[in-house]
Amino acid sequence: MAHPRKKQTRESLQHLRRLRKISLALPDVHEVDAWGEPTFRWKNKMFAMFATPGTHHGEGRTAVWIKAQAEYRNVLVSKHPKRYFDPPYMAASGWVGAYLDEHTDWAEIEDLLAEGHRLLGVKKPKKK
Repeated sequence: MAHPRKKQTRESLQHLRRLRKISLALPDVHEVDAWGEPTFRWKNKMFAMFATPGTHHGEGRTAVWIKAQAEYRNVLVSKHPKRYFDPPYMAASGWVGAYLDEHTDWAEIEDLLAEGHRLLGVKKPKKK
């Protein structure tokens, strides 16, 4: 049975549009709904999941879960607890949660998404 799509606010939809634009610009990425949330994948391997506000996915706030190295996740969460968190179920595997709001550093989110994508085994394009 498919999960129903989560309800969005105007603000969460704006953040989702921006997240979608960044994620889908990465090589060979596609979007799949899972658990009622948009996820972003390469070769059907997930590297990011949108977290709707009002659910435990975003701890009540709009967020994104991103595949990361465990050590880097630990640094982000400990140094910036107002911006990053341990996502339920996935933190033990190195994933990091990032809140999306008016203070979001989108360049940093873009870097995290690119690194999460790379961790799936994606080769970086060769420089010409």
